[in-house]
Amino acid sequence: MLIWKDGYTTIDGNKIYIQRWSPEQSPRANVLLVHGVGEHSSRYGHVGDHFSHAGIALTGFDLPGHGKSDGQRGHADSYDVFCREIDHFANELSEQQPSIPIFLYGHSMGGLIVLYYSLYRKPQKIKGVISTSPGLVPGYPIPAWKTALGNFLYTIFPTFSMKNGLPLDGISHDKEVVAAYKADPLNHPYISARMGMDLIRNGQKVSQKAAEFPLPLLLMVGSEDHLVDPKAVIDFGQKSNHKTTLKVWDNGFHELHNETFKIEVLNTMTDWIIKNAALS
Repeated sequence: MLIWKDGYTTIDGNKIYIQRWSPEQSPRANVLLVHGVGEHSSRYGHVGDHFSHAGIALTGFDLPGHGKSDGQRGHADSYDVFCREIDHFANELSEQQPSIPIFLYGHSMGGLIVLYYSLYRKPQKIKGVISTSPGLVPGYPIPAWKTALGNFLYTIFPTFSMKNGLPLDGISHDKEVVAAYKADPLNHPYISARMGMDLIRNGQKVSQKAAEFPLPLLLMVGSEDHLVDPKAVIDFGQKSNHKTTLKVWDNGFHELHNETFKIEVLNTMTDWIIKNAALS
């Protein structure tokens, strides 16, 4: 059940849009959602409803430069900006409901962000992480000229914007999901030189630290994902420690939460959260 929509203003003056889905009773767990590149948190309303029916609260926010949040479309100065926002919301949830365990759930670029955050911030308030289809390695060819241009502009013109080139027909087998994505005015196809290269570079950095991942992790990817490389995700899961549960969805495309078998995917997530919340 959607409880409220609101926003808060960051230290640099940008308003961040937030919304929360919560059960009527005290939640078993609080989950903080980090969405993917070019999209926004309102695309996860059905996830929030499913979670709340399972007794789990989901808080989503639109990343800077995305959805209803302020900022240049598809740009962030660094991943520290994303980490700062996660810190803010995790601290708020901890203060409001100190006895309720907090989990992170990130998809695509958001899946990479929650892995990066957990490895480099080593958060004490987070009890576990769900990462679906994380952007460790692109699953589609990026032209050499675009990578060279991004590297060149990274420092001298970091806000330079270009199309992200996402193959949108590969997000789901559900054609209505694809059509809705393309028609949604809050989605955008842009990415800056800085954010694009950070996505590639941080994917490489995070991949090299799989064995160091510090938290319980549910890592999921579709075997036919064309937006990220499933092999890179599987490799991360296999190199990670015993706290990691790796789930590869046969024939799954990129947005597992929007696939034709999405109920099974969502049940896998809520079951994992409930199990790990009981252990925290």
